[in-house]
Amino acid sequence: MGDALLPEISSRKALRALGTREVSEEVLRRLAEAATLAPSCGNAQPWRLVFVTRRELRVRVCDAFIGRNYWAERAPCYVVVATDPELGCRLDLERDYALFDAGAAVQNLLLQATREGVIAHPISGYDEAAVKRALEIPERYIAISVVVLGYAVEDDELLSAADRRAERGPRERKAIGEVAWFNRWGETGAP
Repeated sequence: MGDALLPEISSRKALRALGTREVSEEVLRRLAEAATLAPSCGNAQPWRLVFVTRRELRVRVCDAFIGRNYWAERAPCYVVVATDPELGCRLDLERDYALFDAGAAVQNLLLQATREGVIAHPISGYDEAAVKRALEIPERYIAISVVVLGYAVEDDELLSAADRRAERGPRERKAIGEVAWFNRWGETGAP
């Protein structure tokens, strides 16, 4: 990674070996503030964030997890990210910006969490309807992601062998030339 990148960008990793130590209210408020400072089309700010810290609600959200998200059960906080496309800009050809804008808010949250020493791991493997019911999120909203928050622990024995390898291995990214081009689609030459 380049030396000129923000350290929070180059060091951020979505770890799974999380402990049960609570994230303080002060830190959670800074994460919320960082998210709210994200840019949005027409300053619409269409994201809605539900910070879930109460045990009984965390259990209900966790019960909605599917797939390989077993590791998130120990986390002390979940952030459910939601939006209603009607809250954001709608441009020609139905280009709804609410999802894009919510993504920008989540990125701010992720980077602030990294700065705070908190692991913020977004997941998509959950039953959206069950999460919305558990938190009384209105039907018209899309529950885009659940961001699992917690502090990393050294003891990763609770993880599967595959997850332990992923935790200990290097951060895998596609080569820049595979995803970013200059001037034309697929053109990898100089800007």
